[in-house]
Amino acid sequence: MKIRLFTLPNLLTLSNLLCGTIATAVVFTRGDLRLAFWLLVLAAVFDFFDGFTARLLRQSSPIGLQLDSLADMVSSGVAPAAILLTLAWQADTAWWAADTHGLWSWGALLLAVGTALRLAKFNVDDSQRTEFCGLPSPAAGLFCASLGLLRAEGLLALPYEAVLLAAVAAAWLMISPIRMFALKFHGFGWADNRLRYLFLGTCVVLIFCLRAYAIPAIIVLYVAVSLVRWLVQGRRATEA
Repeated sequence: MKIRLFTLPNLLTLSNLLCGTIATAVVFTRGDLRLAFWLLVLAAVFDFFDGFTARLLRQSSPIGLQLDSLADMVSSGVAPAAILLTLAWQADTAWWAADTHGLWSWGALLLAVGTALRLAKFNVDDSQRTEFCGLPSPAAGLFCASLGLLRAEGLLALPYEAVLLAAVAAAWLMISPIRMFALKFHGFGWADNRLRYLFLGTCVVLIFCLRAYAIPAIIVLYVAVSLVRWLVQGRRATEA
């Protein structure tokens, strides 16, 4: 069987990978958290359009699926973890970690561990085609990257503990059992997409009102809405 590597969807996926790789290099060599954030936003755009293009051109393949996970591991796991690690290094060391010479800061890399587990689980779980089990890795990655942007803009100074908490929380949410709604539209009718339309409309409002704070606010809103929806659905199933 002939395997086609350089299809348009795969090239978009590779662009996602390159953006994540460059973002990681930029963080460690230049400490440029602002540029790293925008590179990861671009990576997320490529990540969205590779699947869209594959479906449109009917070029979906097992190679594309594996390549997508490998690219997401870098752009949603390694690069955001590098950003959190840099934030931990820049923060004032907490009193309880003062004698460890920054050893606890490496806990930020738990984000990469959570991302790997999340992607591996997604690849073998057929129940995640219409909704997600756990926070999607691109959302977790963008949340952590946005903290770097806010730090670079002088809008947020996270203490040492908060950086580690963000890494642990994002890693746990990715592998949690919480069912989270997907933003993939199957038709454009209101009845089947009510939640998606309302969420996207709210996102637009948050972007105009909060500007740089919008990304973390949107991710927190997404998790909160998904959690409430999951709990309500679970209660209904129990009552039925």
